[in-house]
Amino acid sequence: MSIYSKILVVADINHDEQPALIRAIQLAEKSRSRSRITFFLSIYDFSYDMTSMLSSDERDAMRRGVIQQREQWMRTVAEPYLTDNFDFDIKVVWHNRPYEAIIAEVFSGQHDIVIKGTRKHDVLESVIFTPTDWHLLRKCPSPVLLVKNAHWPKDASILASVHVGSEMESHIDLNDKMVEQLQSLSERLDAKPYLVNAYPITPANITIELPEFDPTTYTDAVRGHHLTAMKSLRQKHGFDEEQTVVEQGLPEEIIPQTAEKLNAAMVIIGTTGRTGLSAVFIGNTAEHVIDKIDCDIMALKPTGYVSPLDPKEAV
Repeated sequence: MSIYSKILVVADINHDEQPALIRAIQLAEKSRSRSRITFFLSIYDFSYDMTSMLSSDERDAMRRGVIQQREQWMRTVAEPYLTDNFDFDIKVVWHNRPYEAIIAEVFSGQHDIVIKGTRKHDVLESVIFTPTDWHLLRKCPSPVLLVKNAHWPKDASILASVHVGSEMESHIDLNDKMVEQLQSLSERLDAKPYLVNAYPITPANITIELPEFDPTTYTDAVRGHHLTAMKSLRQKHGFDEEQTVVEQGLPEEIIPQTAEKLNAAMVIIGTTGRTGLSAVFIGNTAEHVIDKIDCDIMALKPTGYVSPLDPKEAV
Protein backbone atom coordinates (compact mmCIF):
# COMPACT_ATOMS: atom_id res chain seq x y z
CA MET A 1 0.00 0.00 0.00
CA SER A 2 1.45 3.35 -1.05
CA ILE A 3 1.55 5.89 1.76
CA TYR A 4 1.23 9.59 1.05
CA SER A 5 2.22 11.00 4.42
CA LYS A 6 3.92 14.05 2.90
CA ILE A 7 2.05 15.56 -0.05
CA LEU A 8 3.41 18.53 -1.99
CA VAL A 9 0.70 20.49 -3.83
CA VAL A 10 1.71 23.07 -6.42
CA ALA A 11 -0.58 26.11 -6.29
CA ASP A 12 -2.11 27.51 -9.49
CA ILE A 13 -1.60 31.26 -9.18
CA ASN A 14 -3.98 31.98 -12.08
CA HIS A 15 -7.14 30.51 -10.54
CA ASP A 16 -8.91 30.49 -7.19
CA GLU A 17 -10.10 26.92 -7.79
CA GLN A 18 -7.28 24.51 -6.94
CA PRO A 19 -7.95 21.03 -8.41
CA ALA A 20 -4.58 19.72 -7.20
CA LEU A 21 -5.31 20.76 -3.62
CA ILE A 22 -8.75 19.16 -3.74
CA ARG A 23 -7.26 15.88 -5.00
CA ALA A 24 -4.56 15.98 -2.33
CA ILE A 25 -7.15 16.42 0.39
CA GLN A 26 -9.16 13.50 -1.00
CA LEU A 27 -6.07 11.32 -0.66
CA ALA A 28 -5.05 12.70 2.75
CA GLU A 29 -8.47 12.21 4.33
CA LYS A 30 -8.51 8.54 3.35
CA SER A 31 -4.95 7.87 4.43
CA ARG A 32 -4.40 5.27 7.14
CA SER A 33 -1.89 7.56 8.81
CA ARG A 34 -2.06 11.30 9.34
CA SER A 35 -0.83 13.18 6.28
CA ARG A 36 0.79 16.57 5.92
CA ILE A 37 -0.06 18.70 2.89
CA THR A 38 2.35 21.45 1.87
CA PHE A 39 0.71 24.02 -0.40
CA PHE A 40 3.62 25.34 -2.45
CA LEU A 41 4.25 28.23 -4.80
CA SER A 42 7.35 29.45 -6.61
CA ILE A 43 7.22 33.09 -7.68
CA TYR A 44 9.60 35.43 -9.45
CA ASP A 45 9.45 38.94 -10.87
CA PHE A 46 12.44 39.98 -12.91
CA SER A 47 11.79 43.67 -12.27
CA TYR A 48 12.43 43.34 -8.52
CA ASP A 49 15.94 42.06 -9.16
CA MET A 50 16.81 44.61 -11.82
CA THR A 51 15.66 47.85 -10.19
CA SER A 52 18.98 49.61 -9.73
CA MET A 53 17.35 52.53 -7.93
CA LEU A 54 16.64 50.29 -4.95
CA SER A 55 19.18 49.01 -2.49
CA SER A 56 19.65 45.30 -1.84
CA ASP A 57 17.72 45.62 1.43
CA GLU A 58 14.86 47.43 -0.30
CA ARG A 59 14.64 44.74 -2.99
CA ASP A 60 14.60 42.04 -0.28
CA ALA A 61 11.81 43.89 1.51
CA MET A 62 9.77 44.13 -1.69
CA ARG A 63 10.24 40.41 -2.36
CA ARG A 64 9.13 39.59 1.18
CA GLY A 65 6.07 41.76 0.66
CA VAL A 66 5.13 39.91 -2.53
CA ILE A 67 5.67 36.55 -0.82
CA GLN A 68 3.45 37.56 2.10
CA GLN A 69 0.71 38.65 -0.30
CA ARG A 70 0.85 35.28 -2.05
CA GLU A 71 0.80 33.43 1.27
CA GLN A 72 -2.33 35.30 2.29
CA TRP A 73 -4.01 34.51 -1.04
CA MET A 74 -3.13 30.81 -0.64
CA ARG A 75 -4.62 30.74 2.86
CA THR A 76 -7.80 32.31 1.50
CA VAL A 77 -8.27 29.85 -1.40
CA ALA A 78 -7.37 26.84 0.78
CA GLU A 79 -9.56 27.73 3.75
CA PRO A 80 -12.84 26.20 2.45
CA TYR A 81 -11.18 22.80 2.04
CA LEU A 82 -9.27 22.50 5.30
CA THR A 83 -10.30 20.03 8.02
CA ASP A 84 -8.78 18.59 11.17
CA ASN A 85 -8.02 15.29 9.41
CA PHE A 86 -4.58 16.34 8.14
CA ASP A 87 -1.80 18.85 8.81
CA PHE A 88 -1.42 21.80 6.46
CA ASP A 89 1.47 24.14 5.60
CA ILE A 90 1.95 26.96 3.14
CA LYS A 91 5.32 27.67 1.55
CA VAL A 92 6.22 30.37 -0.98
CA VAL A 93 9.72 30.69 -2.41
CA TRP A 94 11.39 33.19 -4.74
CA HIS A 95 12.83 31.25 -7.69
CA ASN A 96 13.03 31.94 -11.42
CA ARG A 97 12.53 28.28 -12.43
CA PRO A 98 9.36 26.80 -10.89
CA TYR A 99 10.22 23.16 -11.64
CA GLU A 100 13.63 23.49 -9.97
CA ALA A 101 12.00 25.05 -6.90
CA ILE A 102 9.43 22.24 -6.75
CA ILE A 103 12.01 19.47 -7.05
CA ALA A 104 14.30 21.18 -4.50
CA GLU A 105 11.34 21.17 -2.10
CA VAL A 106 10.74 17.46 -2.82
CA PHE A 107 14.29 16.71 -1.73
CA SER A 108 14.37 19.03 1.30
CA GLY A 109 10.89 18.07 2.52
CA GLN A 110 11.15 14.38 1.53
CA HIS A 111 7.69 14.49 -0.06
CA ASP A 112 6.08 11.22 -1.16
CA ILE A 113 4.15 12.70 -4.07
CA VAL A 114 3.81 15.94 -6.06
CA ILE A 115 0.32 16.98 -7.16
CA LYS A 116 -0.14 19.74 -9.69
CA GLY A 117 -3.03 21.01 -11.80
CA THR A 118 -2.80 20.98 -15.60
CA ARG A 119 -4.29 23.47 -17.99
CA LYS A 120 -7.50 22.42 -19.72
CA HIS A 121 -8.47 23.63 -23.18
CA ASP A 122 -12.01 25.01 -22.79
CA VAL A 123 -13.18 23.99 -26.28
CA LEU A 124 -11.60 20.59 -26.89
CA GLU A 125 -11.43 19.63 -23.20
CA SER A 126 -7.94 18.35 -23.86
CA VAL A 127 -5.07 18.71 -21.43
CA ILE A 128 -2.30 21.15 -22.25
CA PHE A 129 0.92 20.26 -20.49
CA THR A 130 3.13 23.21 -19.58
CA PRO A 131 6.94 23.23 -19.69
CA THR A 132 6.91 22.92 -15.89
CA ASP A 133 4.71 19.79 -16.18
CA TRP A 134 7.16 18.17 -18.59
CA HIS A 135 10.18 19.04 -16.46
CA LEU A 136 8.50 17.46 -13.43
CA LEU A 137 7.57 14.33 -15.40
CA ARG A 138 11.17 13.96 -16.54
CA LYS A 139 13.16 15.01 -13.48
CA CYS A 140 11.11 14.71 -10.28
CA PRO A 141 12.19 11.70 -8.17
CA SER A 142 8.81 11.22 -6.49
CA PRO A 143 5.54 10.22 -8.19
CA VAL A 144 3.97 13.16 -10.04
CA LEU A 145 0.18 13.46 -10.28
CA LEU A 146 -1.09 15.98 -12.84
CA VAL A 147 -4.73 16.80 -12.16
CA LYS A 148 -7.16 17.90 -14.85
CA ASN A 149 -10.45 18.35 -12.96
CA ALA A 150 -11.27 19.14 -9.35
CA HIS A 151 -14.39 16.97 -9.59
CA TRP A 152 -13.80 13.23 -9.35
CA PRO A 153 -16.38 11.56 -11.63
CA LYS A 154 -18.81 8.92 -10.41
CA ASP A 155 -18.13 5.31 -11.45
CA ALA A 156 -14.66 6.31 -12.59
CA SER A 157 -11.82 3.92 -13.25
CA ILE A 158 -8.05 4.19 -12.89
CA LEU A 159 -5.76 2.51 -15.41
CA ALA A 160 -2.18 1.37 -14.94
CA SER A 161 -0.33 1.16 -18.25
CA VAL A 162 1.86 -1.85 -17.50
CA HIS A 163 4.62 -3.30 -19.67
CA VAL A 164 4.25 -7.05 -19.23
CA GLY A 165 6.08 -8.25 -22.33
CA SER A 166 9.52 -7.61 -20.89
CA GLU A 167 11.53 -9.89 -18.61
CA MET A 168 13.87 -7.08 -17.55
CA GLU A 169 14.07 -6.75 -13.78
CA SER A 170 13.60 -2.97 -13.98
CA HIS A 171 10.34 -3.35 -15.94
CA ILE A 172 9.02 -6.03 -13.56
CA ASP A 173 9.81 -3.82 -10.57
CA LEU A 174 8.17 -0.80 -12.20
CA ASN A 175 5.04 -2.84 -12.98
CA ASP A 176 4.80 -3.81 -9.30
CA LYS A 177 5.18 -0.17 -8.25
CA MET A 178 2.43 0.90 -10.67
CA VAL A 179 0.04 -1.80 -9.44
CA GLU A 180 0.66 -0.83 -5.81
CA GLN A 181 -0.11 2.82 -6.65
CA LEU A 182 -3.20 1.68 -8.58
CA GLN A 183 -4.51 -0.30 -5.63
CA SER A 184 -3.93 2.56 -3.22
CA LEU A 185 -5.45 5.26 -5.42
CA SER A 186 -8.49 3.24 -6.52
CA GLU A 187 -9.29 2.43 -2.90
CA ARG A 188 -8.99 6.04 -1.73
CA LEU A 189 -10.78 7.59 -4.70
CA ASP A 190 -13.49 4.90 -4.94
CA ALA A 191 -12.54 3.91 -8.49
CA LYS A 192 -12.35 0.68 -10.46
CA PRO A 193 -8.75 -0.44 -11.12
CA TYR A 194 -7.61 -1.87 -14.46
CA LEU A 195 -4.31 -3.12 -15.84
CA VAL A 196 -3.75 -2.29 -19.51
CA ASN A 197 -1.07 -3.58 -21.87
CA ALA A 198 -0.45 -3.00 -25.57
CA TYR A 199 1.59 -5.51 -27.57
CA PRO A 200 3.24 -4.80 -30.94
CA ILE A 201 1.83 -5.36 -34.41
CA THR A 202 3.80 -7.78 -36.59
CA PRO A 203 6.14 -5.72 -38.83
CA ALA A 204 5.01 -5.97 -42.46
CA ASN A 205 8.56 -6.06 -43.82
CA ILE A 206 9.28 -9.39 -42.10
CA THR A 207 6.70 -11.12 -44.30
CA ILE A 208 8.31 -9.66 -47.42
CA GLU A 209 11.89 -10.49 -46.41
CA LEU A 210 11.08 -13.97 -45.09
CA PRO A 211 8.55 -15.73 -47.40
CA GLU A 212 8.32 -18.73 -45.06
CA PHE A 213 7.39 -16.46 -42.14
CA ASP A 214 3.81 -17.01 -40.87
CA PRO A 215 2.55 -13.68 -39.45
CA THR A 216 -0.56 -15.28 -37.95
CA THR A 217 1.45 -17.79 -35.94
CA TYR A 218 3.87 -15.08 -34.85
CA THR A 219 1.06 -12.71 -33.79
CA ASP A 220 -0.67 -15.50 -31.84
CA ALA A 221 2.61 -16.31 -30.08
CA VAL A 222 3.19 -12.66 -29.13
CA ARG A 223 -0.38 -12.27 -27.85
CA GLY A 224 -0.07 -15.53 -25.91
CA HIS A 225 3.14 -14.32 -24.27
CA HIS A 226 1.54 -11.03 -23.20
CA LEU A 227 -1.64 -12.72 -21.94
CA THR A 228 0.40 -15.17 -19.87
CA ALA A 229 2.55 -12.36 -18.46
CA MET A 230 -0.55 -10.28 -17.65
CA LYS A 231 -2.15 -13.28 -15.91
CA SER A 232 0.97 -13.68 -13.79
CA LEU A 233 0.94 -9.99 -12.83
CA ARG A 234 -2.78 -9.85 -11.99
CA GLN A 235 -2.64 -13.02 -9.91
CA LYS A 236 0.41 -11.73 -8.05
CA HIS A 237 -1.60 -8.68 -6.95
CA GLY A 238 -5.05 -10.24 -6.61
CA PHE A 239 -6.77 -8.81 -9.69
CA ASP A 240 -9.56 -10.56 -11.64
CA GLU A 241 -9.23 -11.27 -15.35
CA GLU A 242 -12.02 -8.75 -16.03
CA GLN A 243 -9.74 -6.04 -14.66
CA THR A 244 -7.13 -6.58 -17.38
CA VAL A 245 -6.93 -5.38 -20.98
CA VAL A 246 -4.41 -6.77 -23.48
CA GLU A 247 -4.69 -5.25 -26.97
CA GLN A 248 -2.58 -5.26 -30.11
CA GLY A 249 -1.33 -1.87 -31.22
CA LEU A 250 0.79 1.10 -30.25
CA PRO A 251 0.55 2.14 -26.57
CA GLU A 252 -0.07 5.75 -27.59
CA GLU A 253 -3.23 4.57 -29.39
CA ILE A 254 -4.41 1.71 -27.15
CA ILE A 255 -4.01 3.45 -23.77
CA PRO A 256 -6.01 6.61 -24.62
CA GLN A 257 -8.72 4.53 -26.37
CA THR A 258 -9.03 2.21 -23.38
CA ALA A 259 -9.06 5.16 -20.97
CA GLU A 260 -12.00 6.68 -22.84
CA LYS A 261 -13.83 3.35 -23.11
CA LEU A 262 -13.49 2.59 -19.38
CA ASN A 263 -14.32 6.13 -18.22
CA ALA A 264 -10.85 6.54 -16.74
CA ALA A 265 -10.32 9.55 -14.51
CA MET A 266 -6.62 8.74 -14.14
CA VAL A 267 -3.91 6.82 -15.97
CA ILE A 268 -0.72 5.66 -14.24
CA ILE A 269 2.34 5.65 -16.46
CA GLY A 270 5.73 4.15 -15.70
CA THR A 271 8.60 6.13 -17.17
CA THR A 272 11.70 4.38 -18.43
CA GLY A 273 13.85 6.86 -16.57
CA ARG A 274 17.59 6.55 -16.76
CA THR A 275 20.07 7.30 -14.03
CA GLY A 276 22.53 10.16 -13.92
CA LEU A 277 22.45 13.10 -16.30
CA SER A 278 20.62 11.15 -18.99
CA ALA A 279 17.62 10.99 -16.65
CA VAL A 280 16.09 14.04 -18.35
CA PHE A 281 14.32 11.63 -20.70
CA ILE A 282 11.14 9.77 -19.78
CA GLY A 283 10.96 7.58 -22.89
CA ASN A 284 9.31 8.26 -26.25
CA THR A 285 6.43 5.85 -25.64
CA ALA A 286 5.53 7.42 -22.30
CA GLU A 287 5.68 10.93 -23.75
CA HIS A 288 3.40 10.00 -26.68
CA VAL A 289 0.91 8.30 -24.36
CA ILE A 290 0.85 11.23 -21.94
CA ASP A 291 0.26 13.70 -24.76
CA LYS A 292 -2.90 11.88 -25.88
CA ILE A 293 -4.56 11.11 -22.53
CA ASP A 294 -7.46 13.35 -21.57
CA CYS A 295 -7.55 12.80 -17.81
CA ASP A 296 -5.37 12.89 -14.70
CA ILE A 297 -1.88 11.45 -15.19
CA MET A 298 0.41 9.88 -12.62
CA ALA A 299 4.02 9.25 -13.65
CA LEU A 300 6.29 6.91 -11.70
CA LYS A 301 10.05 6.57 -11.94
CA PRO A 302 11.80 3.20 -11.76
CA THR A 303 13.75 2.12 -8.70
CA GLY A 304 17.26 3.52 -8.84
CA TYR A 305 16.24 6.64 -10.77
CA VAL A 306 18.55 9.57 -10.03
CA SER A 307 17.21 13.05 -10.72
CA PRO A 308 19.62 15.42 -12.47
CA LEU A 309 18.57 17.94 -9.80
CA ASP A 310 19.47 15.68 -6.88
CA PRO A 311 21.65 17.86 -4.59
CA LYS A 312 23.86 14.82 -3.91
CA GLU A 313 24.75 14.74 -7.60
CA ALA A 314 26.08 18.29 -7.41
CA VAL A 315 28.61 17.38 -4.74
